[in-house]
Amino acid sequence: MAISRVAVVGAGTMGNGIAHVFAQYGYPVTLIDVSDDQLSRALDTIGRNLDRQIKKGVLQEADKTKTLQNIVTGNYIPGNVGEADLIVEAATENEALKLKIFKEIDASAKQGAVLASNTSSISITKIAAVTWRPGRVVGMHFMNPVPMMKLVEVISGYHTEKAVVDEVVALSKALDKVPCVVNDYPGFIANRILMPMINEAAYALHEGVSGVAEIDTIMKLGMAHPMGPLQLADFIGLDVCCSILNVMYEGFKNPKYAPCPLLVNMVAAGNLGKKSGSGFYDYSGEGKDLVINSVFLK
Repeated sequence: MAISRVAVVGAGTMGNGIAHVFAQYGYPVTLIDVSDDQLSRALDTIGRNLDRQIKKGVLQEADKTKTLQNIVTGNYIPGNVGEADLIVEAATENEALKLKIFKEIDASAKQGAVLASNTSSISITKIAAVTWRPGRVVGMHFMNPVPMMKLVEVISGYHTEKAVVDEVVALSKALDKVPCVVNDYPGFIANRILMPMINEAAYALHEGVSGVAEIDTIMKLGMAHPMGPLQLADFIGLDVCCSILNVMYEGFKNPKYAPCPLLVNMVAAGNLGKKSGSGFYDYSGEGKDLVINSVFLK
């Protein structure tokens, strides 16, 4: 079945980015969230991001108009996903919430629709098991910021049909993305490699080996990373990092995936990174320069 209409469930950072990209490439999109305020913020964010693309010469003003015209919003799943050929779930990285959403999507989506999750670590096989169409459930893990990042990690669950994987790969290419197919194991590939690096950086800080700036500088200048692992953790969200590490720890039963006590304590204290205004760096200032909260966090 050709995919011509898309629904995105969840209008947060990832959801609005996913809706933006589909709409920019000509797909009618229904963006769904329980919060009117969240939907309003999402449309504002999409508009600002389109303006940035225009300023960079990537798009024209007419492209912005067409993109925004391709997006409609809705507050609930029934009645808003029934016409969609592809429904992408982009809710927060919480297993219970995702399972609840997929039950609702499955009950409301038309026969033959593809149900995709933007999860970065939770089992696609487990998500598919709560539906009546496990063969048509797939992972479609976009990277943040979605309009800029090329990668889409396409995750094949235990029952996912090859035709569905092929369809999502082709669709990703149509969005000018680079799809990479992986099998369904905790953390997939991106986070299975990334999160242990972030965790080890936190351990190096926790054990007093070096400071925040030094750890990040070594990885940027020594390994050519565009952003150090501690600053990247701040941008991802330390709560999200801990959640993904816990998924891998539970999935593999290997202590190397257990989150560093420093990360756990920072999350408990509400220092979640950029979104809370404070993490390994301080984001409360108006300037571009980030203030390091502490040379050695305890």
